[in-house]
Amino acid sequence: MSNRRSTNASRITEDEINELVVKLQALLPDSSRRGSSTVPASKILKETCSYIKRLHKEMDDLSERLSQLLASVDSNGIDADILRSLLQQ
Repeated sequence: MSNRRSTNASRITEDEINELVVKLQALLPDSSRRGSSTVPASKILKETCSYIKRLHKEMDDLSERLSQLLASVDSNGIDADILRSLLQQ
């Protein structure tokens, strides 16, 4: 029985979960439109997963575009210094 108590003591509380969900909601781009309306935690988690997937896809697309641009530096005569300065911004 003492194992069960120690396991329960180390678990996160419902209030802590709610606080984390509120913080997570604030990080989502559309959260400012909702105002203070209550949104179920499950919906926040689904939106977060979708947002992270979109960010991954966007990063993959940008990485591909950058790779193509870097590959064309020599063949198209693009000034490498200009490209480097753009990448540093």
